[in-house]
Order: sequence, then structure tokens, then C-alpha cells
Amino acid sequence: MKESLIQSSYFGLVLTIGLYVLADWLKCKMRWKILTPFLAAVAATIACLVLLGIDYDSYAASSGVLTYLLTPMTVCLAVPMYKQLHLLKKHMGAVLIAVFSGVMANALTIFFLSLLFGLEHKYYVSILPKSVTSAIALGVCEEAGGIASFTVIGLSFAGILGSIIAVTIFRVLHIEEPIARGLALGNASHMLGAAKALELGETESAMASLTVVVAGLMTVFVVPVMAGLL
Repeated sequence: MKESLIQSSYFGLVLTIGLYVLADWLKCKMRWKILTPFLAAVAATIACLVLLGIDYDSYAASSGVLTYLLTPMTVCLAVPMYKQLHLLKKHMGAVLIAVFSGVMANALTIFFLSLLFGLEHKYYVSILPKSVTSAIALGVCEEAGGIASFTVIGLSFAGILGSIIAVTIFRVLHIEEPIARGLALGNASHMLGAAKALELGETESAMASLTVVVAGLMTVFVVPVMAGLL
């Protein structure tokens, strides 16, 4: 059975999508904040591979289409930006200042922490783009000479943590403005933050989606500059 699974061209694809759908269903049923579909699906996928004794290379080969789709996904990000262009025009100053502040805060925090802990250049540039969507982050990481696996870890941590604690932070700090919530989620937690924003409201979702695109564009220019500092 194991051999037939490994030889299947679509085993990894079916497993990944199936576990994500199951995790999303469980979240809706159990309503646990910690049970985010992304985190649960990743943990379940790892468990399945270990139990079945399937190595990562075999899994990756049969789920490669998901990685391939990251490139067209980058282009598709232009769609929500176009749809929300009226919001960008209406709140241009607030959006650009908020997003730029978030991008620079992320980059400078990573820079100083890398200095503090003595990280090598390849690890430093790998986590610089941790707060933008993977479609952009992985490309930026590759161009900067980083390690894709470290970038994915940073992306996962930022996205999962932000989507779990965002509502609590908003409540504690009394942040009730929908635009501010959307900007914060999209800026700190990329697409996972945008998914969480969709649960909060239409305006939050629109601003988070817009922020993901704008932050990604800014990061493309900021990372090469910051990469040269260490």
C-alpha cells in the first residue's frame, strides 16, 4: 500500500487539500481559536507522512502543483487590489503610512534581533519577508539568497499567531475601527490575517486584502535594501 501511495502522482495533493478541508470543518464545529485550519492541516500532514513512512521528497513530488500555483497566485493578488481601488483612493494616506510603518517595523525588528543573536546572512534574509504572502515572500527570499524553508517557518508563525491573538489584542486595546483592524491583520499576518479579517467583517476583509498586496509590493523594495545591512 505504501508503495502505491508513493507512486501516486496526486497523493500529496489529495492529502493536503483533504486535510485542510477537514481541519476547516473541525474549526467550524468546535470553534477553538487555536485550531486554525492551516496549523491543524500542517500537523495532520506531518503525522500522516510519519505514520506511513513517506519521505518529504516523495510527498513534495506529488504535491508540486500547489507550489507551482504560487506564481499565478502572485498575479491574482492584483484582483482584490483592483476591486478595492476606491478604498485605497479614499484612505490613501492612512493605508500607505500604516503599511509602510508595518513593513519597516518588521524589517528593523528582524535586523536588530539578527544582530543580537548573531544570525548568519542567509538566515537573516530568509525571515525578512515573513509578514507578506508566500507567493511574494518565497520569490524575495530566493533573490536575496535565503533559505525557503526558513521563510516558510517565519510565514507560518506570523500568520498563525496573528490570526489567533488578533481579536484579543483588538479587544484589550479597544480597537474598533474596521479599517484599522483590516490594516493590522493584513500587515502582520498576510493571507492568514486576511482570512481572519473576513470573519470580522466586509470592510476588515477588504482592507486586509488590499494591505497584503501593498505590503508585498513595498517588501519587494525594502528587503534588498535591508539585506545589504547585514
